[in-house]
Amino acid sequence: MIDIRLIREDPELVRENIRKKFQDAKLPLVDKAAELDSQLRAAITEASDLRANRNALSKKIGMLMGQAKKDPSKAAEAEAVKAEVTAQAERLAQLEESEKVLEDELRQVMYQIPNIIDPSVPIGPDDSHNVEVQRFGEAKVPEFDIPYHTDIMESFGGIDLDAAGRVSGNGFYYLLGDIARLHEAVLAYARDFMIGKGFTYCIPPFMIRGNVVEGVMSFPEMDAMMYKIEGEDLYLIGTSEHSMIGRFIDQIIPGDTLPLTLTSYSPCFRKEKGAHGIEERGVYRIHQFEKQEMIVVCRPEDSMTWYNKLWSYSVELFRSLDIPVRQLDCCSGDLADLKVKSCDIEAWSPRQQKYFEVCSCSNLGDAQARRLRIRYKDENGRTQFAHTLNNTCVAPPRMLIAFLENNLQADGTVLIPEVLRPYMGGTAVLVPKK
Repeated sequence: MIDIRLIREDPELVRENIRKKFQDAKLPLVDKAAELDSQLRAAITEASDLRANRNALSKKIGMLMGQAKKDPSKAAEAEAVKAEVTAQAERLAQLEESEKVLEDELRQVMYQIPNIIDPSVPIGPDDSHNVEVQRFGEAKVPEFDIPYHTDIMESFGGIDLDAAGRVSGNGFYYLLGDIARLHEAVLAYARDFMIGKGFTYCIPPFMIRGNVVEGVMSFPEMDAMMYKIEGEDLYLIGTSEHSMIGRFIDQIIPGDTLPLTLTSYSPCFRKEKGAHGIEERGVYRIHQFEKQEMIVVCRPEDSMTWYNKLWSYSVELFRSLDIPVRQLDCCSGDLADLKVKSCDIEAWSPRQQKYFEVCSCSNLGDAQARRLRIRYKDENGRTQFAHTLNNTCVAPPRMLIAFLENNLQADGTVLIPEVLRPYMGGTAVLVPKK
């Protein structure tokens, strides 16, 4: 959510930002917000004047009633003033109700206006216009054929999709044996990797209330992602970022404690609406998975520095597991409405001979902080909105796809990089059962 002062002072900037995001249908929202803001401010001003006048009239009534003891005519004058006070009280009640309605209407409109994107964001209507920035590691194609990732897992007796389909339906899985252990080893390694970067490890609630959901994401995202608990004001989280940022709702954070750097583990639950192609079957796009996340709450002047640190941590982690990656800047049309800037880290798939997304790093500016009222005190004692950022650390089992394909050998074995071996009981090579 942007600052309403932008619409008051530079509405054309807001309109141009909407055009850059190819959301022209939202252009009328700028005028709508300006109109509601004007009405709200007028109601607040009139109500304030009435309250001040009421105090003056109350004093006048007291004075007239005192004079009425000597001059009966003053009693009639006092009654007239009382009638005026009653009329103003009724008007004030109307204005206070109007303020609540206008505030809610304005908030709903402002929620729909996209955040102002960073000048460095490439302009384009969809993800086909995302821009490759740089590559890390050599993207190799082995001389042998690489099976589909579920076939690799099945060779180790490591996955059962049929049973999961019977128990839960499509989009679920059982991981077993060495593959299940590898899954947990990657999460544990990622946890310790981030702790080594100075981040505080957290396990958050896996369900959040509706007002937190509205605070951390846009309505289209909510509809496409979130599972609601029937009969309760609770949603299953789609990522631990939502629960982690929600932790600071309505808080004023001591300025000397910023930045807050947190790494959180959670299961994630997503609807994943829509049809998906053949490369998104198996365990690529699923309704339930686990993830290690990075979250930063910081001062506005530090947010771009942290943005660059966060995505670089993903690169470092994946390269330590012998997985080539590239950084891809997301274009304006591919940015969710709350984001200022975002990039994807994509891992190399030697089977597909292309890269695919494994991490998403985002700077949301003060959008989430405004919605959730997350503030801090600066050096001058002024209350300011914080900036929030997030980035995927690792999200198996998708990350396992990249790991297995890049570490698979011609004989069907999978090499375990040295950094991961302590989490695999010292195992250096996985040997297939089939």
